[in-house]
Amino acid sequence: MSSAATPPSLWGTIKTVSLTGHTRHRHTPNPVSPGFKAPNASLNLSFGPTALAAAIARTATLRNAPIELLRRWRNSALEELELMVADGATFSLSAHFDYLSDTERTFFAARVGAGITDIMMNALGYTWRDNAACISSTLDPHADFVYAGGNASGYGVVLAEAHGSFANNVSRAVISRRAKHKYLRQVKPYLSTNSPHGPVIHGYSVAFGSKSGTLDTFLSLSETHVRKPRLRPPHSAPSNMATATQTSLVLASHRSNLILMDALTVVGWIDWVRGVADYPDSHRPVEFLRIPYDGRWFLACVDSLSPLARLPIWIQEFWRDPRWWTYLAPALLSRRNDFGQFAGWFVMEEQACERFLNALSNIIRSGARDVPRQFELPSLDPVGFGIAEGTVAPRNEDNPNYTYALFRDGLALLGTPPQRAADQRAWLPKEGLN
Repeated sequence: MSSAATPPSLWGTIKTVSLTGHTRHRHTPNPVSPGFKAPNASLNLSFGPTALAAAIARTATLRNAPIELLRRWRNSALEELELMVADGATFSLSAHFDYLSDTERTFFAARVGAGITDIMMNALGYTWRDNAACISSTLDPHADFVYAGGNASGYGVVLAEAHGSFANNVSRAVISRRAKHKYLRQVKPYLSTNSPHGPVIHGYSVAFGSKSGTLDTFLSLSETHVRKPRLRPPHSAPSNMATATQTSLVLASHRSNLILMDALTVVGWIDWVRGVADYPDSHRPVEFLRIPYDGRWFLACVDSLSPLARLPIWIQEFWRDPRWWTYLAPALLSRRNDFGQFAGWFVMEEQACERFLNALSNIIRSGARDVPRQFELPSLDPVGFGIAEGTVAPRNEDNPNYTYALFRDGLALLGTPPQRAADQRAWLPKEGLN
């Protein structure tokens, strides 16, 4: 390893990773839930840097851990990815990766494996997610994540185990064996069981690997065999279509999303509704900027831009005055990333955010006595990643200023600063989004 190696250019192109292994495992009963048909998983997975960065942050914050810890994991996920992945159309590791210790290499590979899994599950049509630790509190091995929506709507949830490896012995056979082994050990035993979010009806094990210094990249999938699989593109609900989903799973998903957006006051209310935190002391409004971006409208929490979070309340209130954020927010956003490759600002599609926040306010007004069994929220078409040519839209060809990733639950990571903030909206815990 030469210390004089020229640093690679920052990753800015779309990567396409082909599925190099796919195994369907028999299970009894088959299907686990009559009527469920798994989406077709014969795919080439394409994604941009913003999509993978967002997916890694989404999976890192999907835990019942202290908020400040989750925010630190989010920030480190965004920073690491820019340095460790080389530019080019195929996935490969940059020269920076060789400087990591063995422990750090393993940790980074695990993060990327989790991000690839989240992208794949969204590409297959699944929308809502939680950490699979909700299924078992024991030390027995279990899958990493629970997903719902898409083809699983009305049937239950599916499990997803994630694995990433950047070791020197990575090969097609090694990654295929890892996917199969982890499916049999950490997914199969939980099929046909119940989870807090519904019955487990299907399972996946995703293994992703790349060898440092080469273009050799492998993606293998093991999943539950479903008799007579439907040979068509994966289920994709029309944009803005409302789907009914278990309330517990929606709260888990949006808790992670709102931590990423720095809307921590809302997270406190979610934790109270879930019964894991005391009644919040703060009833102050949570302000959101309303941002036009690539023909869509997004909401961004003002707190995510504030450099004054640790100063007295009266100074923070001065900062939130609309006379200031109209001019300062874009400038602050453009400096959020030292490398300039992408801004790393998490926002949420306006309709998805409004529907959820108003539903949350309905529960708060009832004193958490009237918690619906299900939420009906939109499921959006993803942007920034996909499973076939033409479905990936990480950049608007007519305006290269727009680079972003949008997930089915409405969370988005903007890769370039918005040109303006149109106006401001405020959420009050008992009144909803105004």
